Amino acid sequence: MTTVSEEMRQLGQELSTQFAENFLGSREDRGELTVWVLPPAWRDAARYLRDAGYCHLSDLTAVDYLDRDPRFDLMAILASHERCDFIRLKTVLAEGQPVDSLVPIWTGSNWFEREIFDLFGIDFSEHPGLKRILLPADYQGHPLRKDYPVTGPAGSRFR
Repeated sequence: MTTVSEEMRQLGQELSTQFAENFLGSREDRGELTVWVLPPAWRDAARYLRDAGYCHLSDLTAVDYLDRDPRFDLMAILASHERCDFIRLKTVLAEGQPVDSLVPIWTGSNWFEREIFDLFGIDFSEHPGLKRILLPADYQGHPLRKDYPVTGPAGSRFR
């Protein structure tokens, strides 16, 4: 079993101190660290990690936990090429709760955020052009939400 490096463990401690009021916790698993922060610290924690060497936004995604409050997890997977490791930054969002865009930190998060908006309905504050990226502009609903009808929107046909 791979363990988290002492350097990564120290970074987790720094985050817990730096963002104490908005720090929800951390977890070590398979040599990687996951850190949870509340939405007000999302962008600042991401910037802190970028400045600490995690300068590559590898992925940004969401998960819908329909029966949980807050309903959504938002997760950024960040890579450090110098250290050859990853760290996950997560936050939790209630239904309809916006979160700060990461575009000011990583311009590449633009399309990730548009995809999450399109498929989950999560709103990113200060995004430069938040609009659907996969589905038509007039499409009703967000198909990766757990309460989305399996048959699709009324009147549509799938082939």
